[in-house]
Amino acid sequence: MSIKIKIKKGDFVKVIAGEHKGSDGSVLVILKDVNKVIIEGVNIVKKHKKPDSKNPQGGIIEKEAPIDVSNLSLLTSDGIPSRVGYRIEDGVKVRYSKKTDELI
Repeated sequence: MSIKIKIKKGDFVKVIAGEHKGSDGSVLVILKDVNKVIIEGVNIVKKHKKPDSKNPQGGIIEKEAPIDVSNLSLLTSDGIPSRVGYRIEDGVKVRYSKKTDELI
């Protein structure tokens, strides 16, 4: 079952639950089918790579792993975590912060 993801690529978010609670960063990728998001610099995992044409030596690389969207909160321009709402302004659907009422 997929839920409506109110976070978009490029948004600045904060992790509010789980092992990386308190971390923040911008959204790189949204995985809609599994309700997960990849955030820059958060949830770094080590992956063992076999040698290939791009990386002939192989070795251990570090990359970001997905985090469930329910563990995230969007940050306002002031850095305050807030929920996201939608409203129509001048015939255009816009996102806004429910805590500070500012447009996102």
